[in-house]
Amino acid sequence: MTVPVEFVLTTRVDLVGILAAGRLITDWVREAQGRMVCATNVHMVMEAYDDPSFGAVVNGADLVVADGRPIVWACRVLGGRVVAQVRGLDLTAHLCALAEREHLNVGLYGGTRATVEAVCARLLQHHPGLSVTHAWSPPFRPLSPEEDSADTQAIRAADVQLLFVGLGCPKQEYWMANHRDRLSCVMVGVGAVFDMLAGQHRIAPIWLQRAGLEWAYRLFQEPRRLWRRYAKHNFRFALFLGAQCARKWCGGLVQRDHVRHR
Repeated sequence: MTVPVEFVLTTRVDLVGILAAGRLITDWVREAQGRMVCATNVHMVMEAYDDPSFGAVVNGADLVVADGRPIVWACRVLGGRVVAQVRGLDLTAHLCALAEREHLNVGLYGGTRATVEAVCARLLQHHPGLSVTHAWSPPFRPLSPEEDSADTQAIRAADVQLLFVGLGCPKQEYWMANHRDRLSCVMVGVGAVFDMLAGQHRIAPIWLQRAGLEWAYRLFQEPRRLWRRYAKHNFRFALFLGAQCARKWCGGLVQRDHVRHR
């Protein structure tokens, strides 16, 4: 499948909806090769903009979907093409439904032990036939080579085919990139989805999601942890995106004028 792309600042965004993303991912599962899926939002785009090495990691992923509503709007403004929002929570639910139907083995990696246990229980409640063969909460510190090797071996031993990675951005993207050649499963970075499924974070109302204010709802719940991130990234994202749109618009005018006077 050929997937059209757009670049928001320096980050690639694949213009696919949730159904097409699900088809791609389940096709990759059958290939039994390491694959990496990112769900990008303003935070990830700005982290990639500020750190080109992280930008290379994200742009090197097999699939980058538009998780945040502002990313959807940016793609439409820049390319004039319709792109659907693929929220990490919705993608997780869709993939679990496909995994239940296709009898695929699912794994969970990240969060606290209590969070992982709650996520597992929630998934099995909604998908009774789902096969969760591995669920692990790694320590919140850099792992030793021996610990990392043990984690990798455990994922392989559990025959995980679809691995949800909830380590947070940018840690989970680096982890997936470092393990893509060592695992034969499709890894999906889901960020705060584990906390949402575990009931630790409330999900924003639909009207706030559609208004692109899901970030504000999260900020209301975790002001101490998130205010610096949003203060640093949101205004700069709007400013830099405006500059990118202006360059693209001016470039289009120059090109049209050149053609007119040939």
